[in-house]
Amino acid sequence: MYRPVATAAATGGVPTDNGDYVVTLDQVPRWNDAEIRSSLEYENEDPSFSKSFLSDPLTSHGEESGTNGLASRFPVDHEINSKIYLWRGQPWNLEVDAVVNSTNENMDEVHSSQGLHAAAGPGLAEECATLGGCRTGMAKVTNAYDLPARRVIHTVGPKYAVKYHSAAENALSHCYRSCLELLIENGLRSIAMGCIYTEAKNYPREPAAHVAIRTVRRLLEKQKDKITAVVFCTSTSSDTEIYKRLLPLYLPRDKHEEAVAISKLPADVGDENGETINHERKIRIKPLPKKVIPKPSQSPAEVPASDVGLVQRSVPVQILEYRNSSYLDTYLDPAFMSLMKDPDQRRQEQWEKTAQAQGGWNCAKMLGFGDIGGPPLSAAEEYSLHSRYLAKANSLNLSEIAEMKILYRGGVDSEGRPVMVVVGAHFLLRCLELERFILYVVKEFEPLIQKPYTIVYFHSAASLQVQPDLGWMRRLQQILGRKHQRNLHAIYVLHPTFHLKTAIFALQMFVDKVVWKKVVYVDRLLQLFKYVPREQLTIPDFVFQHDIEVNGGKGLIVDPRTKYIYHRP
Repeated sequence: MYRPVATAAATGGVPTDNGDYVVTLDQVPRWNDAEIRSSLEYENEDPSFSKSFLSDPLTSHGEESGTNGLASRFPVDHEINSKIYLWRGQPWNLEVDAVVNSTNENMDEVHSSQGLHAAAGPGLAEECATLGGCRTGMAKVTNAYDLPARRVIHTVGPKYAVKYHSAAENALSHCYRSCLELLIENGLRSIAMGCIYTEAKNYPREPAAHVAIRTVRRLLEKQKDKITAVVFCTSTSSDTEIYKRLLPLYLPRDKHEEAVAISKLPADVGDENGETINHERKIRIKPLPKKVIPKPSQSPAEVPASDVGLVQRSVPVQILEYRNSSYLDTYLDPAFMSLMKDPDQRRQEQWEKTAQAQGGWNCAKMLGFGDIGGPPLSAAEEYSLHSRYLAKANSLNLSEIAEMKILYRGGVDSEGRPVMVVVGAHFLLRCLELERFILYVVKEFEPLIQKPYTIVYFHSAASLQVQPDLGWMRRLQQILGRKHQRNLHAIYVLHPTFHLKTAIFALQMFVDKVVWKKVVYVDRLLQLFKYVPREQLTIPDFVFQHDIEVNGGKGLIVDPRTKYIYHRP
């Protein structure tokens, strides 16, 4: 049914006359040899990025560099890299030992990967019907029938829910590991696998790719001699870009990529199998201490036969005496069956400490900046928190917040960085649900915070509205996470007031001096246009009016049609 085609046709996705073609492994880009620039370096991926440089007060705050002496959790391994391939297309066209089908528990044709059953023929569905289904996270193998592959490995991906994030992550990891283990058990050596998730199951694409790559890497570290090729197949451009960006983190090709990955990797990259470690669900039992039990002063064998009944009646009394004795106290060493503190107990103690700190002298609270108490989050906690909020935001309709025009994408700044515009006067606290607004912010910022970006904040006339306090700002910053902090280039604040400058100073003091040191105050629109060109911004009309009122209109004129500001002739 299939016939081989030339390399150009295979990589370009051009089928033969009958619409079918076979792609061999030597026609697929190998990760170790592919000329795929790492997006970690941000090197001119967008042609709109300009090499021109304008004077910027933040040039001293450049990108964080260096590894701070940290050892790489995924060092360079050229042997493993030589077994990894990245290909845009369906696995069914590849000439490999096995291909992976993402299906449901019933293994029916409707819920299988698109195009598989049509390419394999009716025999595949008939064999699947005899297997009795497959559990989530597990895998089963069948013949490949009309496919160029020898076998099809079927696996069932998990449903994603924010509440059970770790469970879903580990179930997905088990899918990939089960497929590779079945490959080895059946004496096969090469495998092609698409993204094991479906839109119906709501699994976020990028977290799923993290799980896939790190799980494959960990298994290859142990079984590299038994597997010759693992092909990651992507069917959309967004998946392709995600894999190109994440592969250097777990499969660095040189020491430079390894060094950069140290700072870019998530805090939680799993255990030796790539599974998420849930410390709160671990059994925390220490071994039984080895102690010699002293013998009783008189053994039952030494008691005369006439006193046997007396001895039997006295045994419970003797046990009670042992329970109350210092001997039992020494035997029941505190290490015996000792447990770490119960997670709920630890949380309760943490809350109590926080409450005590809040009940005491709180400088920020006394100054009217709100409650910013509470312990800081670890990198793993921030990553998990951001993932949960992003998944929930993607599942909700937040159009009513988008219509308020509080937050929207602009163009690019003078150096080509994408711009996010925030309009303070549109932030109507009395008619805005803050929790839904946070979800909207996380969703809108997600495409931007992957690379360096800029924020433009219009504070024009915003002093007339009630604004959220510093405690809310601190929580929002924790949810956005460290990637937001690292990639934020500047926050240009137009028409700042004394109260706003005081609030930002408090943010530098009490919340995060790294992010809030990047604030640049801009008093005039013309000054802002030095950093972000006018044609790259959508500016509300009242901002132009406010600019003229604040600055007295001296030497300025606004074109009523284009809203451009010019110097008076």
